[in-house]
Amino acid sequence: MSRKASFISALVVCVLCVSCSVKPKPLTASQIRGITRELVFAAKNASNGAAHTGMMPEQFPPRLGSARGQALPPVPSADMIFISLPDENGKTNQAVLDAIDSELERVARGHDLVRVAQQGTPGVVRFDFTYRGQRTHAIHIVTPLLPRDAAALKPVASRAAARLAIIIDDVGYDRSAADRLMQMPFALTLSVLPHLPHSAEIAEEAYRRGFEVMLHLPIESSSGQKAEAIELDPGMPADRVVRAMQDMLETVPHAAGVNNHQGSLGTSDLSLMNELMPALHDRDLFFVDSRTSAKSLAFDAARRAHVPAAERDVFLDDDEDAAAVSRQLDLAVREAKLHGAAVAIGHPHPETLQVLGARGAEISRLGVDLVFASQVVK
Repeated sequence: MSRKASFISALVVCVLCVSCSVKPKPLTASQIRGITRELVFAAKNASNGAAHTGMMPEQFPPRLGSARGQALPPVPSADMIFISLPDENGKTNQAVLDAIDSELERVARGHDLVRVAQQGTPGVVRFDFTYRGQRTHAIHIVTPLLPRDAAALKPVASRAAARLAIIIDDVGYDRSAADRLMQMPFALTLSVLPHLPHSAEIAEEAYRRGFEVMLHLPIESSSGQKAEAIELDPGMPADRVVRAMQDMLETVPHAAGVNNHQGSLGTSDLSLMNELMPALHDRDLFFVDSRTSAKSLAFDAARRAHVPAAERDVFLDDDEDAAAVSRQLDLAVREAKLHGAAVAIGHPHPETLQVLGARGAEISRLGVDLVFASQVVK
């Protein structure tokens, strides 16, 4: 081989090595959003405009710089896309689902996106798209409920029946527990903690599947320990209270109301409650006092601010034993019958889900309508 040919060969090898060593740049937030719009348009087009779509970036708490405690620029995150299929007598139109799936794949291939299956659940198809290892999109296709479930999730209290609203707090930590809740064939109100990895997607799915969504608002407790990274504390300036609450609401879409998470100290602080309630009123949100403290001033502050409000009557699972949860559910039914309406609060513990799954659908036969929290506030 001539010296010139050897030089050219070596040069080609070097160029190839350099090319192989150059790591492809990740997609920017702007590029991801551009593809998102294409995917959403394709889904609408494939269903002849019948599918209801929504999109939002994943939301995470602000990252604080270690040196000065200032917020760092957000890391580009995946966009979440929600597609609700039209309900045709409680059944999924498989042809429409297949057409949407095919169109999403077409757009994805055009941008070198790879589909990664995610664990689904009855009523929701989930998968991600990635670009060279970078997760860019989380797709949620919500299919219609069965006819019997669809009817049960539209509670209309009769004049003769008492009303019981069951609120499930602390939703957002556990994706599988939320999936179990959304299989319940009766009205539940899901109170979602803000700023968690699953907060927005669970709230969006719950709303699209017919459940009511609330913001589970972290407020300082008397224990001195922060329950969540971001919470409302006594002494916060009014503008910071409003801003913090608004930031939380952005991670819990479709919240119709608010109840406090922890808050034994904060709800007994009159100044803090007087700052919070007008902000709820301005956003047409109701308030349920979880009554984590006998000294709570929250309910009275809500009424003064003309915010529709209610108070928790029964905790279902202070004792997580299934038999104890069942007894507390009986107590909640009695409270509803005695007063005409009651609020019970539980948590997505396995035992609570077990009892609700076994007994929830039977409550109407006891002369009590299961309703959403918005139907008991006043």
